[in-house]
Amino acid sequence: MKKLKWLLLSLVFVLALAAMGYATVLFGGALIVDKEDMILDATTTIETNDGTVIGKLYEENRVPLSLDDIPEHVRKAFIAIEDRRFYQHSGVDFKSVVRAVYRDIIAMAKVEGASTITQQLAKNLFLTNDKTWLRKTKEVMAAMHLERNFSKDEILELYLNEIYFGEGVYGIEMASQTFFDKPAGELTLSESALLAGLAKAPNGYSPIRHPEKAENRRNIVLQAMEDSGVISSEEKTAAQGKTLGLDIQEYEPKPWAASYIDLVLKEAKDKHHLSNKEVRRGGYKIVINIDPEIQQIAYEKFQNETYFPGNTEGVEGAFVMIEQESGAVAAAVGGRDYQLGDLNRVLVNRQPGSTMKPLAVYGPAMMKENYQPYTLIRDQKMAIDGYTATNYDGQYDGSVSIYEALVKSKNAPAVWLLNEIGISYSKTYLDDLGLSVQDEGLAIALGGLSEGLTPLEMTESYRSFASGGDKVDALAINQIYNRKGEEVYKGQTTPSEVFSQQVAWNMTSILADAVTEGTGSPGYYSKALAGKTGSTQHPHVDGAVKDAWFVGYTPEYVSAAWMGYDHSDKEHYLTAGSEKPTQLTKDILSEVDQQRSLAASFDKPKSVAEVPKPIDLPEDITLHGGYSFRGISLFNGKLEWNTAEDDRIVYRVYREEENGIDERIAEVKGGHEYTIDRVNIFSRSSYYVVPYDPLTKMEGVPSNTVELSS
Repeated sequence: MKKLKWLLLSLVFVLALAAMGYATVLFGGALIVDKEDMILDATTTIETNDGTVIGKLYEENRVPLSLDDIPEHVRKAFIAIEDRRFYQHSGVDFKSVVRAVYRDIIAMAKVEGASTITQQLAKNLFLTNDKTWLRKTKEVMAAMHLERNFSKDEILELYLNEIYFGEGVYGIEMASQTFFDKPAGELTLSESALLAGLAKAPNGYSPIRHPEKAENRRNIVLQAMEDSGVISSEEKTAAQGKTLGLDIQEYEPKPWAASYIDLVLKEAKDKHHLSNKEVRRGGYKIVINIDPEIQQIAYEKFQNETYFPGNTEGVEGAFVMIEQESGAVAAAVGGRDYQLGDLNRVLVNRQPGSTMKPLAVYGPAMMKENYQPYTLIRDQKMAIDGYTATNYDGQYDGSVSIYEALVKSKNAPAVWLLNEIGISYSKTYLDDLGLSVQDEGLAIALGGLSEGLTPLEMTESYRSFASGGDKVDALAINQIYNRKGEEVYKGQTTPSEVFSQQVAWNMTSILADAVTEGTGSPGYYSKALAGKTGSTQHPHVDGAVKDAWFVGYTPEYVSAAWMGYDHSDKEHYLTAGSEKPTQLTKDILSEVDQQRSLAASFDKPKSVAEVPKPIDLPEDITLHGGYSFRGISLFNGKLEWNTAEDDRIVYRVYREEENGIDERIAEVKGGHEYTIDRVNIFSRSSYYVVPYDPLTKMEGVPSNTVELSS
């Protein structure tokens, strides 16, 4: 009885220890398994609207698949070579464990594993690769926990998606695409066996680096499948007789797209709250608005040194183009040799120079009835509230039309007009354009801003002129799909009116002349283009340029080009100005026009009035006087003069008076002669002709004076 008592106590003790051990295993497994680690990293693809992948972002290059999308023979290949009793054990195959422990004891070292598929999954997801008893114990605990909480199919699906295949490839789908250029659902038996063989040592059995070893390993897998009874001898023999049949697809990053992808990441973060880390692991499909042809044209132009003049190396640039109608970003180049993660100059603030004049001065001014294209404004060197603006050529006309001031990019009139309309009034329009300008001084008129503006912001703002007055946010992203294929974002733009259609058309008419006859004339582009140049003085080098700009638009596209150094000092300055970004833009447009014919002219909306071309008054009118017989001692006086080609010019005929106030006796529109009735040849009077501009209401240079009897 005493012996029986001790035997029972020992049995209870052993059972208690076993229960405690089992509880420890179960409890410990719950501590090791982290469900967040079971959400596998997946590759995010950046795609064009037609489905072309131009970028991949990932921590682990993987495309997860549902088990239903993985063929039966693929699953059986992995089970046959890695864990033949997968559907029989509960996470740990104790027969294999006993065998492995025995061999480890004999060798006095950890020489053989007996890991099931579930254990391999647990190790890869939650543990390290250290060959220690502690790690192995944790692996068993995690495997048993997985088996208790997930089905065999769920575990197998996770395993086939998690496994590493070498060459930076994770998961069966990406492995199939990489090695055979096909989805996993189309893998043959031979191909499936090859991939299953990589599980043990993906680098050692690499079919790219070690094709013979890979073939031998494939044949071993096929033999294991026959031994397991999942394929016949005939199927095994036929599969072993095949070549590897590789069709290697190595993804090559596209350097011309790097700037655009960076812009996409910034937009995803700012507008959709997707961090770069989440994008790299989340398995999204991001459909973008890029126009690959335009993007590559712009990228290639940026490799040409002749567009980027500087006193030393390192001249940089930025170019962005959006579709006029939608605001979709067609192209973005953030630097001349841009690598993903570099400074994206499309998003860097720069001093905009005179490109600011239409936005801050002339657009807002023309929203007032008393300022229209041919309204005269002052053109004098003057100090206003301590600020003096000088014209770049040192020439002042006293007064000029808004049209001429903008085409010739005169500084003094712009500053005077900003003072007249008021800075606070101007900034309401800048706010509506989405331009955050904190400055309060008149230097705003000339783009002298404390923070500056980005090329993308300038492009968005000029789009308001191109689109009839409406402003929209530029969008690089069109759609975002999550890893389940569900659309989580669809690009939409909501236009907001900033300028009237008439003001937008006024600006288009004026800026089109600025491109052909004004500061935007350098370079050549044969189709419709409106735009404005801009440059800023170098702070350390007299007469040198710091920033050079051209912002312009066609009926189809709006773009901004900037050039300069990232850091300006006396050793770094441009040796040319805005003519270079102007030429660059026109050359890009010319190549685009060759591929898709762009519009030859802007279409005037029916609701707006045409803006007439400026009138050039002649400065060398020669007047002749004579007589024609009318009767006894009565004659008609006849004045004739040479005229300009523009028949809109009005010629005013004046008679000189002794009191010094000459009398205007007639106006002749577009003609070249005037008859004075009943001139008395015994009395004499003097006459002259003055050309008059009905647009600006300005008179020009008088003709010579002639005498007639009256």
